[in-house]
Amino acid sequence: MKLKQKLMTYLCAGAVLATGVIGGHLAENAVKKGAESVAASASAVVERPTVVLDAGHGGADGGCVSVDGVPEKGINLSIMLTTRDILSLLGYNVVCTRETDVSIHDAGIEGLRRQKISDMDNRLAVINGSGALLAVSIHQNQFTDPQYHGAQMFYRADSDESLRLAETLKERFRNHLQPENERETKPVGDELFLIHNAQCPAVMAECGFLSNPEEAAKLESMSYQREVGFVIADGILKFLTEQ
Repeated sequence: MKLKQKLMTYLCAGAVLATGVIGGHLAENAVKKGAESVAASASAVVERPTVVLDAGHGGADGGCVSVDGVPEKGINLSIMLTTRDILSLLGYNVVCTRETDVSIHDAGIEGLRRQKISDMDNRLAVINGSGALLAVSIHQNQFTDPQYHGAQMFYRADSDESLRLAETLKERFRNHLQPENERETKPVGDELFLIHNAQCPAVMAECGFLSNPEEAAKLESMSYQREVGFVIADGILKFLTEQ
């Protein structure tokens, strides 16, 4: 299915959900299975599956910078907010480590390095305290050679489910946006603190290279940021529905 068709499918599904399909489902269960079944279904609705989304960097930590001088942090946030909105619309409980241009370090900490350490500790606490089914950290890549381009996934090395999530996200990028993407999906250890220490399947999604002029121009575009956000949401949904 083409990306635009996917977008319409998600939007229509969300609209239906918002206008009472859940209530209709509960009513149907009442007829078939009685009041006890309705109570169980209502509990399932309240206890929605949780997903954590992490927009990398923020505040004084801008991340890498595009060839046009645009910091990574805002691109990450824009993509994450689209992913959040889609998953929320479809009934998931989406927990975000940040939803604005901030670092989430503890108050009173001074110095960028110490703030960054505190920020990462707090992001990990959000992930591990949420009971999430998975976590995706959204970033942009950069390299000294501007020829490199394409999304690349990094996953927790000791987690088969993290690998499956990474491969699912890569496949959706290839299917919708980057058909020629051959970038290797890579395992990571403690060099990626957040992914390595997450207690659920976790992936860092590097959505493209800000050092590549053509890809940077796309990633700086709000329309392309939305497309990437939808692709990540699509990958998460595929991962969760094929367990």
